[in-house]
Amino acid sequence: MVWIWEVLPGNEFECVSVLPGHTQDVKMVQWHPILDILVSVSYDNSIRVWAGDGDDEWHCVQTLTEANNCGHSSTVWALSFNLKGDRMVTCSDDQTLKIWDTSADLSQPKTGEGHDSWQHLSTLTGYHGRTIFSAHWSSEDIIASGAGDDAICFFTEEKGSMVEKPSYRLILKKEKAHVMDINCVRWCPQDPRLLASASDDGTVKLWELRGNVLD
Repeated sequence: MVWIWEVLPGNEFECVSVLPGHTQDVKMVQWHPILDILVSVSYDNSIRVWAGDGDDEWHCVQTLTEANNCGHSSTVWALSFNLKGDRMVTCSDDQTLKIWDTSADLSQPKTGEGHDSWQHLSTLTGYHGRTIFSAHWSSEDIIASGAGDDAICFFTEEKGSMVEKPSYRLILKKEKAHVMDINCVRWCPQDPRLLASASDDGTVKLWELRGNVLD
């Protein structure tokens, strides 16, 4: 389940909503950077999008799955939005990253047919050899991913592409960034070229991206 809490004075918290829907462990939740929308990803291979009605009642407004939306075929471990909130990246045990168009405002109730929805844009596959545990989108539109193959990959959108949907290219792969699984990668909010990575090897490493070199 997903629980939503209200922060009260004096470091007190009150649970305002409990959201059932996933059938297995929830691996991560993330607020949309602009809209009043919450996204959760799960061991049940799905991505769920939640929106409130203004009265602390929250509902699942869209579910992204392999069958219905070109979603993931295995556990979805993490998600991240770009700065504008119109794109989202997810990563999975199926060793893929997926890019989604999240420009539709699902926080507003829709009536009738043909309502807006979030759409699959691109699948990045073949770059990691094991589970991708973490992905994070920088303010400079660079996606970093960390995986069980001990590597960190960096992707950017291919500008000027003639294809209808956007495509993304690998700009750098740092092999053996750690000696064990990389569980989390995060860009620094103040310096978009600094990246932190955390691993099963018990270390946190700070990296600087200089062009196409990671030191």
